[in-house]
This record gives sequence, C-alpha cells and structure tokens, in this order.
Amino acid sequence: MSTATRSRLVTADEFAAMPDPIHGGKMELVRGRVVTMPPVGPDHGERATDLSTELHVFTRANDLGRVRVETGYWLSAGPDDVRAPDVSFVGTARLATERVVNGFVIQPPDLAVEIMSPNDRESDVADKVDAYLAAGVLRVWVVRPEQKTVTVHRPSGDSHTYRVGDTLTSDDASFAVEGFALALAELFADR
Repeated sequence: MSTATRSRLVTADEFAAMPDPIHGGKMELVRGRVVTMPPVGPDHGERATDLSTELHVFTRANDLGRVRVETGYWLSAGPDDVRAPDVSFVGTARLATERVVNGFVIQPPDLAVEIMSPNDRESDVADKVDAYLAAGVLRVWVVRPEQKTVTVHRPSGDSHTYRVGDTLTSDDASFAVEGFALALAELFADR
C-alpha cells in the first residue's frame, strides 16, 4: 500500500460501505481514520446490558426517549467522525429532528456511555469524551469496571467520579425528570 493511500482520509459515506471486521468487533471513524476494536469480553457485554436495561426501564416508564446499544453517531464532518458508544440515550426533543444517513444518526445522543475494557487506553477514551462533548452530548459516562467507578462528564468541563456507595441520578444522565437512581454497588456487584 502506498503512503498516499494510507494517509487518505475516509468519509462517512465510504465508511458506511465498508464490510464488518472479519474477526468481529466494531469499527469507528475517528477524524477520517478507521479504527477497529476487537470483540468485547463477557463482563463488558453484561455491564452494557445491565446499563442499557436500567436506562431503558426508566426512560420508557417516563416516555423520555430511546436507549440504544452501539449505534453509530456522525459527530462531525471534515474529517468525518462516527462514534458508537457502548450505550446511548436520545431524548424525545432530539428524536423529533433525528435524521439517519447511511445507517448513522446525524446528531449526537444526549448521553453516551463508554465501558472501558482492560486493553483500552485512557488517552483514547479521553479523546472520545472530548469528541462527544464537542458534538453536543449532554453527559458522557466512562465506566471503569476494574476500579468500580463511573466518571460523569458535562459540557461545562466539569466531571465527577462516582464510586461504590454512590448513586447515579437523573441529572447524571441528563434526564428531564427526577427519579432515576442507579447504585454503583448494584452495577459492580460480583456476578
């Protein structure tokens, strides 16, 4: 492969036409470059299921919007950035104007949740947090199972790390109604 080919940026349209990774996993488009991630382990998958279930039950009961898993959001163009958070929430206001092009949602979610796997680098996760917030995401959760923490990031630049013994609330999820409560002791309970 020539240097020119390797350095050429990929558009979101080209990215949408690419086949899935041969060995599984998922792909994201990071500032025009395709990044492939290996399949996640069972703990990661179960944690994503737990989180999506808790969020789904509350948002459905309160008619707040939709909870999704690994949905592609086209966050910026030129170079294109398409990210797929492990779990996301889109409120009814954004759903009303949502557009989907080539399978990607052309606006950010209200909440993006990234669950760190053992091989994830903090710098890569920090880059994702920055990309989400720059695109207009209202809350970003970084879940660190090994440390049993969840860091909630806000557009103001404020972030707070919650530990076992703490509880995530509606404000932490950017929900329009009070009442959501997710105890980290529950989230990180031994399986």
